[in-house]
Amino acid sequence: MFSDLSQSPLSKNLHRLFLLRNIAIFAQCLTFTIVYWSIDIVIPWLPMIFVVILLAVINLLTWIRLHRKWPVSHLEFFFQLLIDVLALSTLLYFSGGSTNPFISLFLLPLTIAAATLPWRYTWIMAIITIACYTLLLFIYIPLPHEHSNHLIEFALHVSGMWLAFVLSTVIIAWFVVRMSSSIRDRDRDLAKAREHALRNEQIIALGTLAAGAAHELGTPLSTMAVVTGELQQEYTHDAEFQSNIHILRDQIAHCKQTLTHLLAKAGQTRAEHGSELAVDEFLRQILDKWKLIRPAVKFTYQSTGTQPIPRIMDNQLLNQSILNLLNNAADASSECIEISSHWDNQLLHLEIIDDGKGLSAEALQRAGEAFFSSKAPGQGFGIGLFLANANIERFGGSVRLFNLESGGACTQVVLPLIGSTT
Repeated sequence: MFSDLSQSPLSKNLHRLFLLRNIAIFAQCLTFTIVYWSIDIVIPWLPMIFVVILLAVINLLTWIRLHRKWPVSHLEFFFQLLIDVLALSTLLYFSGGSTNPFISLFLLPLTIAAATLPWRYTWIMAIITIACYTLLLFIYIPLPHEHSNHLIEFALHVSGMWLAFVLSTVIIAWFVVRMSSSIRDRDRDLAKAREHALRNEQIIALGTLAAGAAHELGTPLSTMAVVTGELQQEYTHDAEFQSNIHILRDQIAHCKQTLTHLLAKAGQTRAEHGSELAVDEFLRQILDKWKLIRPAVKFTYQSTGTQPIPRIMDNQLLNQSILNLLNNAADASSECIEISSHWDNQLLHLEIIDDGKGLSAEALQRAGEAFFSSKAPGQGFGIGLFLANANIERFGGSVRLFNLESGGACTQVVLPLIGSTT
């Protein structure tokens, strides 16, 4: 009947509360019947029956509401519990107040609130139930029973019941809130673990495809190298042509070297094949390689840091990740890129600032997702930033992208360092 609510935990809880309230209404009617016909006692039946009828009407409205597709909020669920508290308080007022043995039913809505709602609602419910119990100590219609011979003992008994209720309320609120918080933390950790597992599967799939592509690209690159060598020898009299051919041969050589490293290092792990470099040398090598890849890009570079210079893990994946970020900035920039680095003994902070149009709202939200690209169709595959994020996080670092008020975008990279070099 409520299959459309399967994706909403609060809607499920409201459905359970609806069923629990039906049971409570039935139990109240049964209790009234037994007391009326079996026990010679005079209590205000009419207002108590009116409260039960009103509660039944509210539950009918709740049943109608459950058939609507409106989302159930925490506030709505809290008010549903509050209705039960007020109905119970009214019934207890007409039937002995705090002397009624059903006074401990106040713990039920409190327990439900602690198990299903955020902690602030739980503590508000705890305050309300304690306040209702306290008022019922002094304001109620007593049951027709003679306590004059045991006034002191009876007062101590009622006071003890109240104290036990207060202590139980505080303990339940504290314990269940902590338990619910632990469950929510566990669910959050599981969601993160599933997200990391999915990302690792995507990386493995990309790695398999990249290895196949590297194997297939080797032959055409060798052919291009031979052809450009012949052209360079044939047109020796044209200086400009020789310069362009030289750049092209360097690019081809770099591509072949990259593919060779890709195939040679496939399956190698960071722990097995990691070396160390001084952080300034590490960044210089990356920028030198980037200048070879993108010779037309203009950039400025500034670096500051502690002395002696600390060291960083020199790894092909880490190098490629930073190159991907530099290429993204170059693609977005119109004139010049500003690169700055600062390090201390523990962390390297790298900033890459472009003077482009900045990132759109969608790009800021989805940056780092696999196969998402803000570039025009055919100009990007949407895997550069994804792989950069994944690899840098594997090395204990982080990547952050944001727009600058002056225009353009900034990419901030934070990487852990190993130690100092003399």
